[in-house]
Amino acid sequence: MSPRRPDAERVDVLIEGNRIVEIGEQIERPDVETVDLTGRVIIPGLINAHLHTWQSALRLAGADWTLLEYLHRMHGVVAQHYTPDDIYIGNLAGALNQINCGTTTLGDWCHNNPTPEHTDAAVEGLQKSGIRAVFLHGTPSRAPDVPHPLAEVDRLLDGPARAQELLTVGMAIAGPQHSTSEVAVADLRAADERDLVASMHQSGGEPAAAWEAVRSAGLFGPRTNIVHGASLSVDWVDILVGAGVSFTSTPENELSHGHCTPITGQLLCHGAAPSLGTDTETAVSGEILTAARIALAHQRGLDHQQHRQATGMMSATASVTSKQALSWATVEGARALGLADEVGRLEPGMRADLVVIDAHALNLWPAHDPVATALHASLANIEAVMIAGRWRKRDHSLIDADLDEVKHKLWESGTRLLRQVNAMSGQYDA
Repeated sequence: MSPRRPDAERVDVLIEGNRIVEIGEQIERPDVETVDLTGRVIIPGLINAHLHTWQSALRLAGADWTLLEYLHRMHGVVAQHYTPDDIYIGNLAGALNQINCGTTTLGDWCHNNPTPEHTDAAVEGLQKSGIRAVFLHGTPSRAPDVPHPLAEVDRLLDGPARAQELLTVGMAIAGPQHSTSEVAVADLRAADERDLVASMHQSGGEPAAAWEAVRSAGLFGPRTNIVHGASLSVDWVDILVGAGVSFTSTPENELSHGHCTPITGQLLCHGAAPSLGTDTETAVSGEILTAARIALAHQRGLDHQQHRQATGMMSATASVTSKQALSWATVEGARALGLADEVGRLEPGMRADLVVIDAHALNLWPAHDPVATALHASLANIEAVMIAGRWRKRDHSLIDADLDEVKHKLWESGTRLLRQVNAMSGQYDA
């Protein structure tokens, strides 16, 4: 994923501390630990730029929900029953699962934190897991004219997140689609003053009036992140891309829930590209490589259809490549989370976040094309994961994680919360 190197090459990677310091053929250094990864494909750590990790205990409980059902059941009913302990175990288990799937950096969009205790529990779960995380501080449902609670953001910056190597704070704001113009401008200005990423949802409708207010205030920029972005007009995409705004698509969830068509094609037409997320594990798998393959296949399908309508035949060559799709889950994810100078590429000076893919496995062998091999890897192929120079997974197993205890607590949390869903819908445990 480095523009200064070939797409794939047979090389050694030298790591000192938490950074990559050298990449080259047959690096000779005495007295260093050597790990023989012959026959594997090593890629930059994957980046899941958008996940409501706190929902992990209700994994796939809403696999058949529409967006309206999800909003009603998850946010209208169940969210209010979450305790700080539920938030903690959801974030811990969700983050460990991300590491297991090859994700080294997670954009945790946390918007069920009605108390400081809920917020601290979410942060503690991420820190306990060992993942690199951008904790995007959100709020439960609030009125459009209520600004973001900046005192809580500042408390995080001065307290739990201060001087943490693996944790960065951002703001998960309501944004111009769900705020008054005054609040949208104030929230984005507050993020800008603190040099924080400000992430917001937008999907399935034309931009509200507050979007123009934000644009007039000059507050759209590289640290602005728009999740979904479905149904934005060509003109608005042009404005936002020109301002350096990043976009995060959650393709499997968007197509299933009904957010409308993913924005991938619009971005590509403007010379930009999406980052990727999995959104919520109440609905879909947390594997970001699955999201990348779905995004790629969906866009290719749209392009073939458009070409067939214009010429009577499908496209003669692929409109989007495997390398592009892999970059959405690495390079673009880093940019969306404000970490483009730290992660997302394998090159000297970058953080030592990497994933080892077992290319000897039957589903990938023979590995003719390393990039395509990496893109089509499954959980079973993720042999090892390193974050900040420390192994978090080796030999297909997570390190320093009591999974039996984590799974037990997650089950207790999930079954109790699921009763609230079932009671609301007239269903009960057998």
